[in-house]
Amino acid sequence: MKRILLMATMLLGFFMTGMANDGSQVDTGATAWMITSTALVLLMIPGLAMFYGGLVRSKNVLGTMMHSFAAMGVMSVLWVIFGYSMSFGESVLGGWCGWNSDFVFLKGIDTTVTDGVPDLVFSMFQGKFAIITPALIAGAFAERVQFKGYLVFIAIWGILVYNPLCHWVWAEDGFLHHWGAAGAIDFAGGTVVHISAGISGLVAAIYLGARRGYPQRQLRPNNLVMTMMGVGLLWVGWFGFNAGSSVSSGIETAQALTATQVAGAAGALMWVIVELLHHGKATALGFASGVLAGLVAVTPAAGVVQTTGAMALGAISTIVCYGALIVKDKLGYDDSLDAFGIHGMGGILGAVVLSFFIRDSWMADAAAASVTGEWSVWDQFGVQAITVVIAIAYSVVLTIAIIWFVEKVFGLKSTEEEEMMGLDHSYHGERGYGMMNPN
Repeated sequence: MKRILLMATMLLGFFMTGMANDGSQVDTGATAWMITSTALVLLMIPGLAMFYGGLVRSKNVLGTMMHSFAAMGVMSVLWVIFGYSMSFGESVLGGWCGWNSDFVFLKGIDTTVTDGVPDLVFSMFQGKFAIITPALIAGAFAERVQFKGYLVFIAIWGILVYNPLCHWVWAEDGFLHHWGAAGAIDFAGGTVVHISAGISGLVAAIYLGARRGYPQRQLRPNNLVMTMMGVGLLWVGWFGFNAGSSVSSGIETAQALTATQVAGAAGALMWVIVELLHHGKATALGFASGVLAGLVAVTPAAGVVQTTGAMALGAISTIVCYGALIVKDKLGYDDSLDAFGIHGMGGILGAVVLSFFIRDSWMADAAAASVTGEWSVWDQFGVQAITVVIAIAYSVVLTIAIIWFVEKVFGLKSTEEEEMMGLDHSYHGERGYGMMNPN
């Protein structure tokens, strides 16, 4: 009798497991990881605020950190109202964006489950990407924009730039999602997040002009200790950013997590080496920059490259980003906190160069999906390059239009008096530190 009961229990267990795997029931393991990943990505926002906040002058520390925190409010609300619908709804307006009335205010996904994960959890996870992307842009024009203008800018930019790009690349019927045999590869946001933010930041920095006194005066960071803590939080949060993008809890999750760790480490180590060879000293800011360069480059590739490829991307990205900062100094444009130099260049490099480090099993699946039954790294390289060009062109054109509109209607560039007084006092009536001299 006991044996019969044991066999019945086992059969029931197998049956229930099968039910859980059909996608209509909640997979508690995957859901728990996705909730954790959502929290980890949210942790990146205060991490970014600390990273950026430590790099500006003391009179601008609160105003700069507010750029990140304000994005948490603005973008979260817009995402719930219609951002999720525009990004992951069915294609409308010729595929420019998506739309699904059930996604508006998330009213139709309150109890639905897809691939074992509640749709509300997936929506909240993706919403964190919508927050951090415009927050990254703020690093390019730090210390010289009005707060109200910034709020309007990120709201419009999120609607017209981020949501459509997200739909093109990540939605099931997005045209870049199905480009070529297996679609454009952007595992966790190299194109959607870093390229769009970096390019838009560059456009904004050039359009608005340099900070007053740049580059004649040295505009020194106020707190590199805070910057180092910020990059530490960003690295921790990046595990949710990349490994969470598997939207599962399995082998792909482990692959993305491992790639994230080794790429960040390789990027940091390479930056230290380059600085030692170039200047004879390895700086803390350089180490932090190397971490970000490596993490940015591996973001689009985390789920498709092996460990060696992730390390290579991290190291190569550091060299490219280091060169981009040298070029910035030569050309004289004021990308205040190197949003383009790190995120833009690292994202472009990672999105394109990943083609040469894709694991064989992924390429075999792509070949099987192609019409001819063949697919090479050069075929995928072409898809990645076209995707990057489209993302760059779209971001440039829309960002110019948005900045022009915001500047004319609401005002975006700080006045000379406001900039000299500092963002903290001019726009928030506060000071980050209790010091007499705000400079």
